[in-house]
Amino acid sequence: MKVVICGAGQVGFNIARYLASENADITVIDRDPALVSKITDSLDVKGVIGFASHPDVLQKAGASDADMIIAVTHADEVNMVACQICHSLFDVPTKIARIREQNYLDPMWSDLFTRDHMPIDVIISPEIEVADAIERRLQIPGAFDVYPLADGKVSLIGVHCTEETPIIHTPLRQLTELFPTLNVVVVGIFRQGKGFVPTPDDELRPGDDVYLVLDHTHLNRTMDAFGHSELEARRVVIIGGGNIGLYLAKAVEEKHPQVKLKLIELDKKRAEFVARSLKKTVVIHGDSLDAEILNEANISTTETIVAVTNDDEVNILTSLLAKRHGCKRAVTLINTTSYTPLISTLGIDTVVNPRSITVSNILQHVRRGRIRSVHTIADGLGEVIEAEALETSSLVGVPIREAKLPAGVIVGAIVRDGEVIIPRGGTVVRSQDLVVIFSAAEAVKKIEKLFAVKLEFF
Repeated sequence: MKVVICGAGQVGFNIARYLASENADITVIDRDPALVSKITDSLDVKGVIGFASHPDVLQKAGASDADMIIAVTHADEVNMVACQICHSLFDVPTKIARIREQNYLDPMWSDLFTRDHMPIDVIISPEIEVADAIERRLQIPGAFDVYPLADGKVSLIGVHCTEETPIIHTPLRQLTELFPTLNVVVVGIFRQGKGFVPTPDDELRPGDDVYLVLDHTHLNRTMDAFGHSELEARRVVIIGGGNIGLYLAKAVEEKHPQVKLKLIELDKKRAEFVARSLKKTVVIHGDSLDAEILNEANISTTETIVAVTNDDEVNILTSLLAKRHGCKRAVTLINTTSYTPLISTLGIDTVVNPRSITVSNILQHVRRGRIRSVHTIADGLGEVIEAEALETSSLVGVPIREAKLPAGVIVGAIVRDGEVIIPRGGTVVRSQDLVVIFSAAEAVKKIEKLFAVKLEFF
């Protein structure tokens, strides 16, 4: 598969890293020579210096025989023009563009991106994706990661383990005995900065971040079993009235009318615009690092603060100040990965990484065949893949324990005729089952080979 990636920033780099590891033929375009040099030195990809919207640059990058273009430069207009040129001049089959300006995405202009006008097959809006991810976390306050799978029938969640977690120091094989009717599988553990796929003999320890695949109807019972019975927040303060903050506030107003919502925005004109755009949210103009502004927002009685400004440092410091003033939980937007090791020691409850969310969203459109969704977790620990099993798959018709799955691969759930099955060793996958598979990063290539025909990877 030949892919042209426009933009060598964080998102472009990580998409190239994932696809290059799977032997795709990748060419990256960027006008910054330093970024092109960095990506070609780090990855097995080609680099082209120039404007991604120029036909000669796209031709030099191999657009004429590319299977896909992924345009993720910082400029929406460059991404759109690059896709248009790849359609009109080079007949590229699949065109994916990141578009951040919400005005382009207004339903009023829904015909803009049709084949007859500006043919873009998939539009990725990081602001909307991030806001949706945060809104899911608000619904399940005990989880730091939440992904709906199989049309909402299955959930992938991440939870923290503490000294109060009831099942710490218990081998995972005993969970079935302790909770025989609980449909849940532990697919990944992140411990002291390293992630691994657990065996039945592994046990959970305080400080672990645990990833679970479960029947969504068993969500509350699962959270109780892992010591997280927190109630959904009724008082929320959003820091930052940019695209993410505004979209999130609108979603909360629409879907959670019981929530009392306040929003703090530093820029006066933006605060006025946000106030006009929202119906019930109280908008406060001021600096979130000012204790008086936090007091005005009644931060001491707030259950959750959501910090989503464009400044990582402001988000981190505001979250810490809010918790010191009595706020129970902090959801914090952080773009810079170098801060990640500090988060757990600082006391921030949930980190939202726009880059990771955007990459996951793009990957699910890149995958071929019966792949319905792909989610990367723990910044490279592995991927959760939702796919339809085909008749010819070696996974079909034999007990899972005999399917010879590579090390680091776990079948987390099966959906058959609308029913969720949490698999055990003797469970048999049938043709047309929807299968949720977790694969450690180092096992993705083996999964590709094992399911080359069956699940139609690259």
